[in-house]
Amino acid sequence: MVSKGILGQTWAMATITTNDLKNGMALNLDDGLFNVVEFQHVKPGKGGAFVRTTLKNARTGAVVERTFRAGEKVERANIDRRGMQYLYSDGDGFVFMDTETYDQLHVSADVLGGAVNYLVENDSVILAMFGSEIVGTDLPAAVELDIAETEPGVQGDRVSGATKPATCQTGLVVQVPLFLNPGERIKVDTRSGEYISRA
Repeated sequence: MVSKGILGQTWAMATITTNDLKNGMALNLDDGLFNVVEFQHVKPGKGGAFVRTTLKNARTGAVVERTFRAGEKVERANIDRRGMQYLYSDGDGFVFMDTETYDQLHVSADVLGGAVNYLVENDSVILAMFGSEIVGTDLPAAVELDIAETEPGVQGDRVSGATKPATCQTGLVVQVPLFLNPGERIKVDTRSGEYISRA
């Protein structure tokens, strides 16, 4: 099967068997696009061998358990990971530029999900694309954000471990130590959304 991509390129869908599965591989199944989280070949004493898998839906993030017959044919999805530079937000979406072709791509906020909390103009990001559809965003483990709003810092209160909410330039609210002030730059974990340190 041949499909047409976002910028006119074509690619072929590869059919593989469940014996060829690898962690991280993307599969285009009848009920959606899934990434293989883990798999296990099982050969019971009686009956045919099978493959037990844990799959993560690339669009929704839902994790499902699925069992396939050994040797069953499945469609491998070609996920294209493209280096993009985030240019700006135009109110109803985000504009990215492909770092190889310089083509611009307009992406709505709901497609990006939680990644919008970590996007700062001119930052680089990897967009995972299935044809013309964006199915994921690969962010660095940590990003640097400026504190836009928070209560003024309290001098001398560095060891109590107490925190206060701070709103970053992207709108993300993070709990930070009391001594931090608006305008300071902090490191934030993109997986947990938690404060790591001053930048």
